[in-house]
Amino acid sequence: MSPTNIFAPIPEATVGDAAFHADPLDLLRVSASLSLHAPDSEETHHFLNAKTLALLPPGAIVVNTTRGGLIVDEALIAALQSGHVAAAGLDVFEGEPKLHPGYLALKNTLLLPHIGSATVETRTAMGMLALDNIDALLSGNPAPSLVTPTAQ
Repeated sequence: MSPTNIFAPIPEATVGDAAFHADPLDLLRVSASLSLHAPDSEETHHFLNAKTLALLPPGAIVVNTTRGGLIVDEALIAALQSGHVAAAGLDVFEGEPKLHPGYLALKNTLLLPHIGSATVETRTAMGMLALDNIDALLSGNPAPSLVTPTAQ
């Protein structure tokens, strides 16, 4: 996998003590915990597979609350069973609402039914965003916030 524009450095003013890794494979090698936050696209689909999971330090923790297609389920299940990945927290699954049955027997995996955004504040903000888009379009203006579909 080669780096793309989705793996871009953050502005210097906000970097703080963060370290940028232009190659996501280099990031994996130093990630004791990895939280995925990316669309399911051509560049990211099945990003975590047997090869990339093996790059994580032993005992790493994986969290995915973004898109199920970023992970090859069989590979993550094998890494969890072997202990290479110590634990996983998953709020999304490839092929939702189906769940890979291999996860069900694992004691080191927390499975949630895609409820990561289920707070009053977030749902209110989502509703207001939709209303702002409708208002703009009905006024003949472009929508201030467009949502683009992702590959599934």
